[in-house]
This record gives sequence, structure tokens and C-alpha cells, in this order.
Amino acid sequence: MSTLTPGSPFPAGVTFTYVAPTGSLDLTVCGLPIKYDASEEFKTKKVVLVAVPGAFTPTCQEQHITSYLANLDKLRAKGVDSVIFIASNDAFVMSAWGKANGIKDDSILFMSDAGAEFSRSIGWAAGDRTGRYALVIDHGKVIYAEVDTQRGSIEHSGAEGVLAKL
Repeated sequence: MSTLTPGSPFPAGVTFTYVAPTGSLDLTVCGLPIKYDASEEFKTKKVVLVAVPGAFTPTCQEQHITSYLANLDKLRAKGVDSVIFIASNDAFVMSAWGKANGIKDDSILFMSDAGAEFSRSIGWAAGDRTGRYALVIDHGKVIYAEVDTQRGSIEHSGAEGVLAKL
């Protein structure tokens, strides 16, 4: 697989793992990770897929997730059905990151790109971690694909950058 560009179909066979939200913000309440078939799910939705180098890391926590929390209603108004954050962290850490940010429903889903497998397949991994990028997939077709290469920048992958292109 190569880098995704606007107009290309979202690839087949892409899966992530996540712990489904329980409605509880209790970090000690854990569910079991389940598989999320992104390739199939994205065929019927408009999705913003946001990759970050790591849950709880400074830029990811202080800027990235907060930009999406602040702009969730604007994204919904542009027809976005789902916002999904991925990182190479395991599904338990991603679940805890969502809870730590007050997410107790499916308004934003937090998933594991284990081993940065998907990110590596599109050329946007950063060593053992996912890179910092955003994709918008509209019913199986990529309509936005941008990566931030400057350390600490969310210019293209933050909610504001994505909204400017929707």
C-alpha cells in the first residue's frame, strides 16, 4: 500500500482494536478489546481518522485531542459521522485516554493501530509509532489526507485544518 491521496479508495483489510465505551469514566473499569473493521465501516460513513504518535503525550493531549473536543459540533455540522483517534498504543491505553478526556460514548472513538501497522502501510509511521496525520473518508473514498511533519504541529491534522477543507 502507498500513501493515500484524495480520490483514492480507502484500502481493504484495515482493522483496528478498541474497547467500546461503557458510559463510565472510571479508569479502573475495563472492557475487552474488540476488532473494528475500518474498511467495512468506512463504506457507509463520513469519518475523520486522526493519527497521533501517542496517547497522553504533550502535543497529542494539549493540542490535538482538545482541538477535536472543541470542534466536534462543527464537524458534525459538516456531515462527519465519526471521529476516530488511532495511535500505536494498545486498546486499553487508548480507552483510558478517551476516559481521561471525558469521553464516555462513541462521540470520539479511541483505537489501537497496533505496531503502527496501518500507518506504516501508508508510509506515515514515525519509527515504532503512528505519525501525526488526518484522513477524511467519505463512504469509502479518501477526500482529505494530510500529514504534519513538523514536530509539535497540528496544522493539517488538527480539527481546524480538517474543517478548513470540508
